[in-house]
Amino acid sequence: MASLTPPPPAARVRGHHRSFGDVQVLRDVDLVVEAGELVVLLGRSGCGKSTLLRSLARLDPVPADEVEVGGRTSVAFQEPRLLPWRSVRENVELALLSTGSAEERRDRRRLAEATLAEVGLAEKWESWPLRLSGGQAQRVSLARALVSNPALLLLDEPFSALDALTRLEMHQLVIELWRRHSMAILLVTHDVDEALALADRIVLMDQGRITHTWDVGDLPRTDRAPSRPEIAGARAEILRALGVQPLPPNPNRQPHHQQGAA
Repeated sequence: MASLTPPPPAARVRGHHRSFGDVQVLRDVDLVVEAGELVVLLGRSGCGKSTLLRSLARLDPVPADEVEVGGRTSVAFQEPRLLPWRSVRENVELALLSTGSAEERRDRRRLAEATLAEVGLAEKWESWPLRLSGGQAQRVSLARALVSNPALLLLDEPFSALDALTRLEMHQLVIELWRRHSMAILLVTHDVDEALALADRIVLMDQGRITHTWDVGDLPRTDRAPSRPEIAGARAEILRALGVQPLPPNPNRQPHHQQGAA
């Protein structure tokens, strides 16, 4: 029987450098995001995480031999960046190519409404962005990123401004969407517990370089309690790599997931 050829990576970064004036932000970065993999890029503020994400999104000019992306890419940022003069559905439609025919306008509307239903906002199609809660606005931003069916979804600290309960709900939603759409995700965060709850693989950046990697994909997301030895050990290693003395985990604290994630 012929062996199955693995799919090409969703993204590959080789020897990538970025500087702004005299400040070198990225230094010889190598990273591969496999197809269907959920990678969390972790690090302190200013370490280069968002700059690397911008390179992968081609939001900044980058050398083609340093950054390769295997398919369509979309981005959701910390701020939802919704246009207040357009409805929720119209904001999602902006991610789709427009040629103006009546049939294509109907298709855009159908796709936008279906994607909004996926993120739990079927009843908010015609709402104005300023009438949404922070969590709802972030769901619209996520729908806008998903509607074009990307092979690689880039998430730049999309939950950092949300309250704790809403963050848990968004974590669960991202896992559900990731499983349903079989896309690769690169999530940027500075939250160690968020990384441990969501990742297949955690990549640590420091001063513009990738310094450490942890594979946690073998641990089911329904069983990543802070007291679990593998999670506690990884958490302690990550904190030490960040220069933080780890404290014992709080046994009463719930991990950043809900039952049902896998």
